[in-house]
Parts: sequence; C-alpha cells; structure tokens
Amino acid sequence: MRDIILCIGLFVVLSCKTQQNPLPLNTWMENITQGAYVKDLNNELPPYVGTYKATYLGNEITLFITKEENKLEELTNKYYYNDVLNVKYKIKNSSGQILQETQNGTTPNNTITSTRTKPSTGQIILYYEGTNCGVGWGDIYLKKINNTQISWTYNAESTLITEQNCPGNPDKTVYLPQTKDLIFTKQ
Repeated sequence: MRDIILCIGLFVVLSCKTQQNPLPLNTWMENITQGAYVKDLNNELPPYVGTYKATYLGNEITLFITKEENKLEELTNKYYYNDVLNVKYKIKNSSGQILQETQNGTTPNNTITSTRTKPSTGQIILYYEGTNCGVGWGDIYLKKINNTQISWTYNAESTLITEQNCPGNPDKTVYLPQTKDLIFTKQ
C-alpha cells in the first residue's frame, strides 16, 4: 500500500512540474526552458489573420495568414512550443498564370513563420526560409495599418549556390515582392 501511495505521489509531483505557466511572446531564448509554451498572451497575432492581396510589378500576390497555437519548435539543444503566424501565398502574373503557390499541400520550401513581435512599432517579424535551395531567405516585417490593411517589407539575404548544395536545375526565382512598405488589403 505504501508503494502505491508513493507512486501516486511521485506521479502527481511530476505531472505538476510539466505543467508550467505559459511564457509571453518575445521571451528571450535563454529564458525558455525545455518543453515550455511561449503563448500569445496579449493577443498580438489575431489582428493579422486573414486573406490579403496586393499587386507588385504586375503580379498579384495573395497572402493567407493563419495563427497556429502550440507549434513545436525544435532546436539543436532545446525544444519548446510557440504560438505563431503562418503565411501561405499565391502569386499570379498579369495573365492569371500561377507563378508560385504554397497554399495547397505541404512543401518544405517557401515557409514563412513569425519569429517575434515588436509591440513598440506594431510589427510582426517573420522568417522566410527561401525558395528552392534557400534562395531569398530573410526577414519579412508586417505592420498593421488599420483593420483592412497591412504593410509588407521583405529583406532578402543572399545564398551561395553550388552544384553540391543545389543539385539539378530547380527554379530559384524569388517571386515574393522584395520591397519596402507594400500595402496589402484584407479580402
């Protein structure tokens, strides 16, 4: 009987230990413990959720922004859960031909996920993994202008391409608008 009570007590203690209080967005990485939950406690992400459109250099860009709760983030030395924005997109040329689309299906390339917020400037910062072979990876800044408009700034970084890290002949065109303060309108 004593062993049963001891086992139940140990189970209760361990269960309580794993249920930590959620941490706010923008918690410094060194303050995030193993298995922690970084939660959107101040509802900073929902105002960006929706479908937005803009035209840039004759191309129509449609963004599909969703909020994902409890997304598992796995780093080399730690894992934790995080509330994030995910951005899927569709880009069409002036003839209506789809140049690139990430909305349907899951693709390891072209992912755009929020990494942090900047409440002082009203911005969300997202990370774009780049198109094929990581071409065009970089940060995207979204700023809420009003209830129906957001501003987009995309700063692409460069990537050294070799036959070893990018075999074959994949499309390495970055179709996302590489510009500052492009206005998207909510649909």
